Amino acid sequence: MDRLDYFAKLVADDPGVARARFAYANELLAADRDEEAVEQLRAYLALAEDEGNGWLRLARALARLGRPDEAADAFLSGIDQAERHGHSGMADELRAELEAL
Repeated sequence: MDRLDYFAKLVADDPGVARARFAYANELLAADRDEEAVEQLRAYLALAEDEGNGWLRLARALARLGRPDEAADAFLSGIDQAERHGHSGMADELRAELEAL
């Protein structure tokens, strides 16, 4: 069983495990399956308080899919979360990518 299948099974077995959804999303991103990754990242973010990284990944995937308004919203949410958790470097990275969008 490859990593993609492994994490897909984890999510299927227990959809409420946020870390499994995040790991599955990352495998989907690595496989250039952005649409499915967006779905998993949204589910992850609904389950867990992310400190910015999940928002960054979501925003990048949305931007690649040609959905700039949704990407901008994700960048802004990520900036808010990163700042809330004291991650100024992450907030700066999110701001820079938002400006480049």
